[in-house]
Amino acid sequence: MSHPHFARFIGRRLVAMAAVLVAMSFVIFLFLYLAPGSPEQILLGPREATPESVAAIRHEYHLDQPFLTQYFLWAKNALRLDFGRSIITHESVSHEIVQRFRFSIQLAGLAFGFVLLVGVPLGLFAASKRRTSVDRSIVAFSVAGISAPAFATGLLLLYLFAVKLAWFPVFGQGSGFFGRIWHLALPAIALGLTAMGLILRLTRAGAATVFDQDYVAFARARGVPRRRILVAYVLRNALIPIVTASGLILAYLIAGAVLVETTFALPGLGSLLVEAITNKDIPVVQGLAMLIALTVVFINLVTDLVYLAIDPRIAFEAAHA
Repeated sequence: MSHPHFARFIGRRLVAMAAVLVAMSFVIFLFLYLAPGSPEQILLGPREATPESVAAIRHEYHLDQPFLTQYFLWAKNALRLDFGRSIITHESVSHEIVQRFRFSIQLAGLAFGFVLLVGVPLGLFAASKRRTSVDRSIVAFSVAGISAPAFATGLLLLYLFAVKLAWFPVFGQGSGFFGRIWHLALPAIALGLTAMGLILRLTRAGAATVFDQDYVAFARARGVPRRRILVAYVLRNALIPIVTASGLILAYLIAGAVLVETTFALPGLGSLLVEAITNKDIPVVQGLAMLIALTVVFINLVTDLVYLAIDPRIAFEAAHA
């Protein structure tokens, strides 16, 4: 793959990424005006709405300026990761997000590992056992996983393995590497079960198509070991849909942890978002929404780069589209 094609491909992705973030920032900024009640009253929170406090809040948030001026001032601060201060705690929104971000990333990363380490091997195994009872059982398991809401799965896992069997802690975040994994195991499984069912089905479908190809039959005829056929032939050629789904799934796991964190009383971004929405803490909601949008767009960019590693022809085709 030549450097001009690669640069053109990345350039297009970066421009698209910037355009999406600008559009999302405008929509997110509108939250302040779409919320019930006046912006001044929302931003004042529990404080008394005296003429002096209303005038101060209008000046602090530039509410005395035209709408587009307000947006550009907010966007300029957002570029510096400055989303103002929380209405409830009066702390910097960026500081509150950073405090919770690491925990949510750990939860999403553990759930993502569960999705890939369970879903991909089961999908390959099901494809290699097509039209057998093993295949039908695995497919039924994936359907059950896709159909189960994360909060319902979380409550079931919590009751069975934490309350009844006492194998895992009921709540808390743990200390140390293994303590953190032990505390996050049930939340990660609850969060990743739906995505695991999806990646299992996609892996099975892609692998089943590859199993029907002539080069797989030739490899079998040459006596190539079964494990090498699964990894070097089947998995490698079925990676594109898996990578596509993996990027979307990782974004879903990060953005969709809110219900699981609430169910397990975990101090992550999800619980912070619930608290902010409940208390109408608009600056925090805006900051979190912008972070989620940035995360999703960044993951899509990384997914495109992984495409290039798998098949460099993608950049060439995109450059001439």
